[in-house]
Amino acid sequence: MHIAVIGSGYVGLVTGACFAEFGVDVTCVDVDAEKIARLTKGESPIYEPGLDSLIKKNLQAGRLRFTTDIELATKQSLVIFLAVGTPPCPDGSADLSFIETAARDIARHMDSYKVIATKSTVPVGTGRRLAGLIKQNQKQAVGFSVVSNPEFLREGAALGDFMRPDRVVIGGADPEAIAIMRDLYRPLYLIETPFVITSLEGAELIKYAANAFLATKISFINEVANLCEKVGCDVHEVARAIGMDRRIGPKFLHAGPGFGGSCFPKDIAALATIGRQYDTPTRIVEAVIEVNQRQRLSMIDKIEQLACDGLSGKRVAVLGLAFKPETDDMRDAPSVEIIRGLIVRGATVIAYDPVARTEAGKLLPTIEFAGDEYEAATGADILVIVTEWNQFRALNMERIRTLMRMPRLADLRNIYDPADMRDLGFQYVGVGR
Repeated sequence: MHIAVIGSGYVGLVTGACFAEFGVDVTCVDVDAEKIARLTKGESPIYEPGLDSLIKKNLQAGRLRFTTDIELATKQSLVIFLAVGTPPCPDGSADLSFIETAARDIARHMDSYKVIATKSTVPVGTGRRLAGLIKQNQKQAVGFSVVSNPEFLREGAALGDFMRPDRVVIGGADPEAIAIMRDLYRPLYLIETPFVITSLEGAELIKYAANAFLATKISFINEVANLCEKVGCDVHEVARAIGMDRRIGPKFLHAGPGFGGSCFPKDIAALATIGRQYDTPTRIVEAVIEVNQRQRLSMIDKIEQLACDGLSGKRVAVLGLAFKPETDDMRDAPSVEIIRGLIVRGATVIAYDPVARTEAGKLLPTIEFAGDEYEAATGADILVIVTEWNQFRALNMERIRTLMRMPRLADLRNIYDPADMRDLGFQYVGVGR
């Protein structure tokens, strides 16, 4: 089988490389000629563990190709995945202009039956809307089917999530298209991956609902953490105990500065917008958004508490800039809002992140960047841990203390034990501890 993946961003690259690894012939398409030239050389434009080597391996095997020629990719493929961006509009709704443009381009070049599969996260009803667009823009009447096949990829663990998924969701009404999609995912039958076959609308809503529920767990535990600080107990103990309940589970019960990234913020905003459009307000989702915003801002106050006499003139070292470990993604990262808040209050910020320096520099052009954790800490009045990279979990804190001008630690990911840090001479604040 030959497939095309339209859009060579995060989802498109992972999808294309992993299907090629399954033995499928894959052509990835993008309008960015510079990106395509880099990919053709085996250079990934994004950081994702293992992706570089997977791209190179399948390029050499001849199963993976990159092009700007959507006509060629369309004509030679049976299944065409739409994996273009759906960024948020000012009102929180999803911008569908890129996916609609891709659908029109595919329609103009179709010369035989195709399955059009949406990987992009799109509002309920988009699949049927795309089907209408394709039909309107065909130069000749050609049979096709539109299915929804949402992705559930975690940045930093995307290859494993694709090759060993919790489930595969396929939404559509055409038995032939569903059979083709099942065949495409056949390697996953060997590991007994569950398949969920549903309607177009069901598949589109599943993606939003899944992300909204996970975001809800994060905002919930952050509110509990804030209460823990007031009543004098440790959120770790509370989260561990409630997570032992199998109906709740331990995942996403980690207090911190709130969620960010390319999915949760835009997807829950889009779900809230969909609810309003259908006159069914999603009040819990809207509360999650509010709690997350408030949590980020509260981190600035927490850091300032360590300064005693205010942040003006203070040197603040920030460890971790990406919205989560094992990625260079800075989209809606909590670090950006926190750092901007520190600067507004008069602080000078020096930061270190293992891979996100380039992306962070575009959003935070006025801050300094250090070469490592210890350089960042040198001469700092306050050290702030924002992203829980593994290499930050076992720092030589005695050395850190001697390098800092004042030993003050704002541990926004609760990596270190408060008592241990205070024994070392640090003023310490965590989240919910």
